[in-house]
Amino acid sequence: MFKISKEFNLEFGHRVHTQSLNHDFCAKGDVKQCCRHLHGHSGIVTVSLEADKIDRRGMVVDFKELGWFKDFIDNNLDHKFIIDGNDPLFAALVTDVLPQQKILFNRVYIGGNDGQPQIVGAVVALDLLDIKPETPIYELLEGYFIVDFVPTSENLSAWLFDIVQQKMKPFNVKVSEVSWKETAKSIARYHG
Repeated sequence: MFKISKEFNLEFGHRVHTQSLNHDFCAKGDVKQCCRHLHGHSGIVTVSLEADKIDRRGMVVDFKELGWFKDFIDNNLDHKFIIDGNDPLFAALVTDVLPQQKILFNRVYIGGNDGQPQIVGAVVALDLLDIKPETPIYELLEGYFIVDFVPTSENLSAWLFDIVQQKMKPFNVKVSEVSWKETAKSIARYHG
């Protein structure tokens, strides 16, 4: 079995609106539910691929063939606030800033090997709202990436696993793991 891994760095923010703690298991006095607050991290996503045999080039895949994933991270998640569209604060943070207008959303797609696009999230369709780019509202709204799940490290790693698995099908490799490291000491791993 051959296995490769590649890391991708990003800066991101999120909020875990579902956080609740069992105080009996927390460090003494450390019972604040800090992840319920808007906060940010320097993260590392690691994609691990494996194959029973290497290809004619002597590789599982060329690391450069994960360039699409770097582009996806850079264009959609890096320096963005990842928010659950079902978060109770979603309206206040995203849609209430323009009460006179309805916020429009553009779905973010990633192409699958079967020619069918896969919806992976949404962004505010600022180009359709006639908002000037130099305004604070534009800057606020362009900073969100909207998902339909609570953006925990566990959920984010599973979500990215599915995206990578779909995209890498033409290579006949297995995605063995995607990990999401949100701090120097905290990492979540998802195996299919």
